[in-house]
Amino acid sequence: MPIRLLFHAALLVAVLSVSADALSDTTERTPSAPERDRGEGPYKRLILRGGTYISGEGAPPVGPVDIVIEQDRITEITAVGNPGVPILPEGRPVAQSGDREMDVSGMYILPGFIDMHGHIGGSAKGTPAEYVFKLWLAHGITTVREPGSFNGVDWTMRHVKASEKNLIVAPRIVPYIGFGQGLSKPVFSPEQARDWVRTIKKSGAAGIKFFGSTPAIISAALDEAKKQQLGTMMHHAQLNVMGTNALDSARMGLTSMEHWYGLPEALFSGQVIQNYPANYNYQNEQDRFANAGLLWKQAAAPGSEKWNAVRDELIKLDFTINPTLTIYEATRDASAQRNAQWHQDYTLPTLTNFFKPNRYAHGSFWFDWTTDQEIAWRENYRIWFQFLNDYKNHGGRVTAGSDAGYIYKIYGFAYIQELELLREAGFNPLEVIQVATLNGAEALAMEQDIGSLVPGKKADMVIVAENPLANFKVLYGTGHYRLNANNEPEHSKGVRYTIKDGIVYDAQQLLNDVRDMVQQAKQVEQTKI
Repeated sequence: MPIRLLFHAALLVAVLSVSADALSDTTERTPSAPERDRGEGPYKRLILRGGTYISGEGAPPVGPVDIVIEQDRITEITAVGNPGVPILPEGRPVAQSGDREMDVSGMYILPGFIDMHGHIGGSAKGTPAEYVFKLWLAHGITTVREPGSFNGVDWTMRHVKASEKNLIVAPRIVPYIGFGQGLSKPVFSPEQARDWVRTIKKSGAAGIKFFGSTPAIISAALDEAKKQQLGTMMHHAQLNVMGTNALDSARMGLTSMEHWYGLPEALFSGQVIQNYPANYNYQNEQDRFANAGLLWKQAAAPGSEKWNAVRDELIKLDFTINPTLTIYEATRDASAQRNAQWHQDYTLPTLTNFFKPNRYAHGSFWFDWTTDQEIAWRENYRIWFQFLNDYKNHGGRVTAGSDAGYIYKIYGFAYIQELELLREAGFNPLEVIQVATLNGAEALAMEQDIGSLVPGKKADMVIVAENPLANFKVLYGTGHYRLNANNEPEHSKGVRYTIKDGIVYDAQQLLNDVRDMVQQAKQVEQTKI
């Protein structure tokens, strides 16, 4: 069975029952992360001096402040003056022997970002975990929900534990396991589903990722997952969505949905099945994605009785939508994503090759992508944006995820693109930051420890020299392109520091490591020619 079939949604449940041999093969495909070679701390006491902080809870920026961190916890956030005038020493936390102080005057301090859909490699053969982890941290991502753990349960759990102990350079990893993974045969009964859920709980999983199955099996698995206190997420596979759409699964107890498949189907009012052309073939990925771009137009109109009823019921069920807007961005402008400026220095040759049009590679469906298809997808996004903004405005939880490693999307960079897309959808900048931080923590039931800058929470932070509320582009590893005071074009530096568990990482150093990895990989490729 080709392992590539596992990496995305809309596949038959039989495909999802991965053999032990297949899992072993995947483990060999993704080199493990080496021992930690970057980061300083945690410190007995670390003081960040003079920055402006954004809490992540919706409050506006406050600064200048001093933030005190002891080991891996925030213990004090103190306003130490007013903008535009010198800081007076009175009232500032006093440094003690052995403390480290960092002058972050004029910089902005945000909670660590949470990527709710982050595959650790797995798309292109040989994508090193080190490459993925350093790009995530360099973009301020301190927590990642791993959707499926397709590198194998054992492989994933080794990295989960190593990250917990900070033995590797990596964000915190929250492992969700693909439904049925590790079984030699498909799950055919509700009791088999319950047995598998109980087994995966013992492995250390935090949750389960579903692609679809029969309603009876999904219902049993979701019920058992709730009993086992496991989170649940689902990409509503197009081969199964006619039996279980997003509202159906939410009623069964699903806690979050990925992408948007299953949501328009829940909003159908004049039909029950998507309008497929007679010559459609699901195995032809250009057919699949071209027709997906017509799906939102088939849903009930914004503001209609059906639209409002589905929206309100999902909110009442405390349902989380993790849209991963960025992963489909190329469908509305393929050239822009194919030629993104970061590809030259930060994209491994194996990923570049994986992204090329290829009928065998998932997501590489650019066989003959046309103007009309891009226009259709822009309209698809317009309505999708409208639902997300409406959902948020009525109290629904939206989170941020990237699904990088496919469709021209690179780890870290794709996440910042997601923030820009949420802004385009109508979220104001503080709402975008809340989506990227506190909302993700709440969806993971981790809001007591992460998600906002509050005394008592873990010291997970992003420090950037420019104001991201004014321009999210300053968060990119390639920085923001602009003219300087000498009328010369320049790039800003992006994130300066990422702090995870009280350990300070120099984001620019991590980016340099990745550039070196990419350059070395290109040199190896050249020797093969």
